[in-house]
Amino acid sequence: MFLPVSKEELEQRAVKSVDFVLVTGDAYIDHCSFGTAIIGRVLERYGYSVAILSQPNWKDCSDFKRFGKPRLGFLIGSGNIDSMVNHYSVNKKRRKQDAYTEGGVIGKRPDRAVIVYSGLARAAYKDVPIIIGGIEASLRRLAHYDYWDNKVRRSILIDSGADLLLYGMSETSVVELAQALESGIDVKHITFIAGTTYKTKTLDMVYEGIELPTYEAASQNKIEYCKSFVIQYNNTDAYTAKPLIESYGKMGYVVQNPPSKPLTTLELDDIYELPFMNAPHPIYTQEIPAIKEILFSITSNRGCFGSCSFCALTFHQGRTVQGRSENSMIEEATKMTLHPKFKGYIHDVGGPTANFSQAQCTKAVTHGTCRNKKCLYPAPCKSMNIDHTVYMRTLRKIREIKGIKKVFVRSGIRYDYLLADKNSKAIIKELATYHVSGQLRIAPEHIADNALRHMGKPKREVYEKFTNMFSNETKKIGKEQYVVPYFMSSHPGATLEDAVELALYLKKIQHIPEQVQDFYPTPSTLATCMYYTELDPFTLEKVYVAKSVEEKAMQRALLQYNKKENYSLVYKAIVRCNRNDLIGNSNKCLIRRK
Repeated sequence: MFLPVSKEELEQRAVKSVDFVLVTGDAYIDHCSFGTAIIGRVLERYGYSVAILSQPNWKDCSDFKRFGKPRLGFLIGSGNIDSMVNHYSVNKKRRKQDAYTEGGVIGKRPDRAVIVYSGLARAAYKDVPIIIGGIEASLRRLAHYDYWDNKVRRSILIDSGADLLLYGMSETSVVELAQALESGIDVKHITFIAGTTYKTKTLDMVYEGIELPTYEAASQNKIEYCKSFVIQYNNTDAYTAKPLIESYGKMGYVVQNPPSKPLTTLELDDIYELPFMNAPHPIYTQEIPAIKEILFSITSNRGCFGSCSFCALTFHQGRTVQGRSENSMIEEATKMTLHPKFKGYIHDVGGPTANFSQAQCTKAVTHGTCRNKKCLYPAPCKSMNIDHTVYMRTLRKIREIKGIKKVFVRSGIRYDYLLADKNSKAIIKELATYHVSGQLRIAPEHIADNALRHMGKPKREVYEKFTNMFSNETKKIGKEQYVVPYFMSSHPGATLEDAVELALYLKKIQHIPEQVQDFYPTPSTLATCMYYTELDPFTLEKVYVAKSVEEKAMQRALLQYNKKENYSLVYKAIVRCNRNDLIGNSNKCLIRRK
């Protein structure tokens, strides 16, 4: 059965008073790729009744009364995607489609959905605990730079008026919360759960806390903002983090508890083996675009030790990778073959990074990740346990299941990690033979050393070594397959000269990207901190940032230098870089002279 979405469905389950109402900005898809479904199923497993309030009308609070007064609380999130990213492009233009809505229709959720939904829940029932979570709340749990307002906003806990915030992957913390509320503890006294952020007027119950720069200081002084970011960044590990305290003057404090412990393999298996229906709720008659890729994909891991500057995973899922067992994934794949829409193709076996299937080292799971070192940058740490054996064996076993024709790997290969494996050649050969169909998509993001340094990505030589090995192995097996690289323009630190260098590289390899991603400053990433402050927060050294509309357009245009509509921008960029030698009729030129 699906989780209830109406009063009638609650009554069919003989539930007179629902424990929790889960509010989401997405259409309700009961699948383990959707946080709302996971939290709902986890609570259900522990005996709590749950109802899903999906994409409620936000013009008034009537939808928030649909199930009656929840016994324990509202659990509110924006859905699988930040509502502002969902609604606006990097140019702050309104998007035309929402992949998480029936029919792809835009406008079914409000801007800043968590804040709006929290206000409506409070209007519906003034005395019901309101708990916020999910990606939108998680990355705004403390003072943060907001790209859309172009200012430092307060913790979303304050702006939403919610009682408590669950950050990160919240399965363990939401169960602890439910048990605390069930036992009669007032939500304002629930200050002891890992993976939560709360408001308080006094610090009497905060032990070994680290005081961040005050909100006032961080919002008015960019160096103070950098100091706050570094402290937060260094306290994202469950084993080493301390409570963080952010003062809001007369309003009191926002306190972030250390993160929840990473799940064990058994715990992760248990979650992905919950009784999901693996489909949208029957109330929907049109397709929900987001289901296409994930319906026949298998999540193999969580967390990421890649530490790319533009990625928020360090703050949300953490750096310690948690992997599922072979048996759990094989069982899931076997069940897929029974699905009426399954045609023999598994679209992906992976996670944030496909080939991170286990923790990076023993220390990470016993004492925590290193504070002052990255696992892969500038080179793979010598203490890492680099071993693809289990991941590759799992892929083999899945592709041998009756009814499965092909198993793809599409969630991204971290090629520097793969190359550090002593069996890298054999792994690449097997991937090329069985798990790629024409194109292998990877993300070097740039090729200029300066840009890569600010991104925290491996050098160009590492990328080229991988592509050469993949090309060679592909030729040996008699296939025509290619690496399709993703590149990013206007990342903090990347100059116009870097963009010209990338354009020349693209010309050399005869590749023009179909799509180019402009850097998008989303909350709580290292790159966003650099974008806002124009400083490296760890060294306070100046960082070049392309902020003008014109330069951002030039960097983007250089990646597609051959398009007629980009000619004037490419011309202007080349002249500005004093590279007039790249304008003319010779093969070395990017554009012809008019």
